[in-house]
Amino acid sequence: MFDEIDIHILEILQEKARIPNAEVARQVGMAPSAVLERIRKLEERGIIEGYEVRLNPACFHQGLSAFVQVESDGAATAQALAEITSVQEVHQVVGPDGFLVKLRTADHTTLARILGEIRALEGVRSIRTQVVLETVKETRRVDLTEHNGNGRH
Repeated sequence: MFDEIDIHILEILQEKARIPNAEVARQVGMAPSAVLERIRKLEERGIIEGYEVRLNPACFHQGLSAFVQVESDGAATAQALAEITSVQEVHQVVGPDGFLVKLRTADHTTLARILGEIRALEGVRSIRTQVVLETVKETRRVDLTEHNGNGRH
């Protein structure tokens, strides 16, 4: 599915998505047009889902993170959770809690309002909330070391 060059290109793009195509080509030892074609194919296959800028949430008064475990019997709960502006992630999980939700907000007052919105959703039976004190690691990077065999990170 991937060769070593694809993996190397993906490693480079995960490190710095805005890197010029010519620099990627230099690092992998290929012509820029060949690298561009590989990147296009990786995009078409859905391997590269997109490119995004990581913003500092504190700069936008969203420095408070929380994880909310939602027990629900409603099939529409996931979509309703996803539509709440402060919600960043909704994961359906195994166990008594049907969903694990990550959200960011300005402060405890806003958090309480959002938790009220979640409690009021149809089908929600209970919620449990954990407020984050400090984030040690947060990333969307995928570990590619299993696929390239050379230990490059």
